[in-house]
Amino acid sequence: MITHIRGKLVEKNPTYAVIETNGVGYLLHISLNTFSLLPNDEAVLLYTHLAVKEDSHTLYGFINKTEREIFRLLISVSGVGPSIARTMLSSMTTDEIQQAIASGNVGVIQSVKGIGAKTAQRVLIDLKDKILKSFAIDEDSFVESNTNKIEALSALEVLGFTKKQSEKVLDKILLEDKTASVETLIKKALKNL
Repeated sequence: MITHIRGKLVEKNPTYAVIETNGVGYLLHISLNTFSLLPNDEAVLLYTHLAVKEDSHTLYGFINKTEREIFRLLISVSGVGPSIARTMLSSMTTDEIQQAIASGNVGVIQSVKGIGAKTAQRVLIDLKDKILKSFAIDEDSFVESNTNKIEALSALEVLGFTKKQSEKVLDKILLEDKTASVETLIKKALKNL
């Protein structure tokens, strides 16, 4: 219904923004990602998604079309509502979400507050193909980094670290550097464990 709003930024907050267009102020719920990229000047453009429920109409605002598309894909998954999708977009960048889904990384998805193991699995199952198609992500690059991750994980387990703790640290390292070698992963992980 409403695809975007261009107007004067009246109020900016980490969870919402108010944009005035032709004398009408629109309250848009935004992610931290959008908040950090919103310019402080008055003229802004936000892409929108209108969520309609029985008792409310809620307008969500996004800094770009990619963020809105990821949001729409996330809310298409059973068990993921607009607030959880917004939390996910606040916790990670759109690139990190795409990479986590494309590589089948349950740990990263599950690290978002409000997403349990079953929902994380459902997100991966429902969205992997759509993410790979929509954003033309090369699956081969993930296979290589996953192999490195698996090798580094087994090495850390041999050294006496728990799998869960090691995996969390390795995921963070891989988000920063997807092409990290096994040796680099282990060295960086040892510093953070």
